[in-house]
Amino acid sequence: MDRPRDDLTARNFPSAEEEALAPHPPGRYAGPESAYRLAFTDTAFLLREELRPVRMQLELLKPELVQQEHGVTSTIVIFGSARILPPDEAQARLDAARAGGDETAVRRAETAQAMSRYYGEAQRFAGLVTTRSREHATPIYVVTGGGPGIMEAGNRGAHEVGGKSIGLNIVLPHEQAPNPYITPELCFQFHYFALRKMHFVMRSIALVCFPGGFGTLDELFETLTLVQTGKSRRRPILLFGRTFWEKLIDFGHLVDTGMIGAGDLGLFHYVETADEAWQRLAEHYGFGTAAAESGSA
Repeated sequence: MDRPRDDLTARNFPSAEEEALAPHPPGRYAGPESAYRLAFTDTAFLLREELRPVRMQLELLKPELVQQEHGVTSTIVIFGSARILPPDEAQARLDAARAGGDETAVRRAETAQAMSRYYGEAQRFAGLVTTRSREHATPIYVVTGGGPGIMEAGNRGAHEVGGKSIGLNIVLPHEQAPNPYITPELCFQFHYFALRKMHFVMRSIALVCFPGGFGTLDELFETLTLVQTGKSRRRPILLFGRTFWEKLIDFGHLVDTGMIGAGDLGLFHYVETADEAWQRLAEHYGFGTAAAESGSA
């Protein structure tokens, strides 16, 4: 009797998923105190202190495998403050502050309204990246930290032009909810900062950094360090807003005191607009040429 051809490639053993989902009748060893549960379905076991290396491996593997499945190989990372407001919201707060007559509140609202232009530039830049690389052999996906502010603007810009984008959220006491513009199947949550930052740079062809606070500076300087020391390949690092960055960091002082070399100032470039940022990337990678669009640049 002929056997079905499928038998030649059939599994010899049940999969882990099949055994995990198999129904088990209630019994003496079904209670929460029992050690009978399969190890990989036992959350209490996986959360033990001794299992930290396993949890770190899972945080490395899950985003890696999911992005592979979705064909994500090249990304542009958008960093920036979670506190920068959309222009319309910033203007509404300014109007309310002026109506209230509190001069301190007005000054703060005026500053927030001025900073909100970066939200618009991040939103526009993400849209440019998404639309202009869509037909490339290797499309470029925007990746952010997944939260509000500049992160929201990046995901929003890609979403509004019909593109996918990635959010790498981190569990925090605040600012941890993902913004509503991330592609759901590419929205990840991390416990370990180190694994999250690793995923930021693994596929990135550029880092675009908007004004921000401690978190933004942490991510910027880690990337600068990796490139400066040769641990990571050189790639464009663009700082939006020369005035903000030069007031915040005196890079010239680092050169003058011998803390960095003069050549290290070439590791980054200042830009002011989404168009200027895209032009920098186009010049670096040859976007618009046949070689770049075929993926061989």
